Amino acid sequence: MNITNKSIDGGKAFDWGRTSLDYAKYRDIYPPLFFEKIAEKGICVKGQRALDLGTGTGVVPRNMYKYGAEWTGSDISANQIAQAKVLAEKDGMKINFIVSAAEDIDFPEEYFDVITACQCFFYFDYDVVIPKLAKLLKKGGRLVILFMAWLPDEDKIAGESERLVLEYNPQWTGGGYTRRPIYVPDIAEKYFDIEFSEEYDLMVPFTRESWNGRMKACRGIGASLSDEDVAAWENEHMKLLEKIAPETFEILHSASYAVLIKK
Repeated sequence: MNITNKSIDGGKAFDWGRTSLDYAKYRDIYPPLFFEKIAEKGICVKGQRALDLGTGTGVVPRNMYKYGAEWTGSDISANQIAQAKVLAEKDGMKINFIVSAAEDIDFPEEYFDVITACQCFFYFDYDVVIPKLAKLLKKGGRLVILFMAWLPDEDKIAGESERLVLEYNPQWTGGGYTRRPIYVPDIAEKYFDIEFSEEYDLMVPFTRESWNGRMKACRGIGASLSDEDVAAWENEHMKLLEKIAPETFEILHSASYAVLIKK
């Protein structure tokens, strides 16, 4: 499903479904600490019903499954959900996956204890989604917004890889990330209070192959370029990595989250 947003990539269309196989293989890269910080606060744990928006291949519910919450994962892309089901079933996880845009999600009011959104919240129509999520959450329920990105100005490999993405897709706006708090839109103040927020650094391990796959599965390449351009980029990127990166290495990332509690 093609998505266009004039504030993202200059309005260039992208489709996460085109990246689903690579996404499933290469984008489940979050270190355990990323999820432990949430579970340690008693969120997404046993006895709670949780919804993950923009779930992609089910990264959040699959990684947090061991903490005991009852999970539903939703995504606008049917291909992403198909891969999420394969991965969850492979590991014997009972997760309810559905195809739905966040704006169209349909459950009874006060149904969930927790709603999570990782790496996707900025895609949503806040004026529609925020009031809807408040209705779906029980009183005192939490909305958890999570994000993690490499730091191109501080990590040479990340910076050079990002430069190559921009050569093939100059409209891509997913680069240039610097440390920052999670963005919480003004409309959220009507329905939620910020309970916790944090920013911290992480070193994420890769091989040349897995970093190439991670970059290929980004919005600027696999989700938006032609098959011919994706193949050309991948070939050039692997040659670049052979010059600048050892076979195994770590990439500096910045992670952040905000926990909002329903008023």
